Amino acid sequence: MSWTAEELHSYQRAARRRQQAEQQQVAQRRARAWELARQAATKLKAEFGVERVMAFGSLTHADRFTQWSDIDLAVWGLTDRNWLRASAAVRVGDIEINLVDVQTCTPEVLASIEHEGVPL
Repeated sequence: MSWTAEELHSYQRAARRRQQAEQQQVAQRRARAWELARQAATKLKAEFGVERVMAFGSLTHADRFTQWSDIDLAVWGLTDRNWLRASAAVRVGDIEINLVDVQTCTPEVLASIEHEGVPL
């Protein structure tokens, strides 16, 4: 298939517009994810006695966050008795939130959370 210079230029412009729109949507989703993460941390501390919450994973790296990314939160202080209720309580937004109990992490995962995580 051969394209004229004008057709190729038109295609490239459209591709750039699509890419810019996708980047804008991802940026808006990431901003929404940070908002939900902060709300979840506040709720976990106030209602479930959590001592500390850190965001980690793709949320903390703009270049890794995509339109399919979720929110990963490391938590200190949840108990077996309130784990399920706390997990359900923070799943109120349009982006999935995963709670990670630092007491059950491998030392490598915990080190990564401590190194790259963002306190909330």
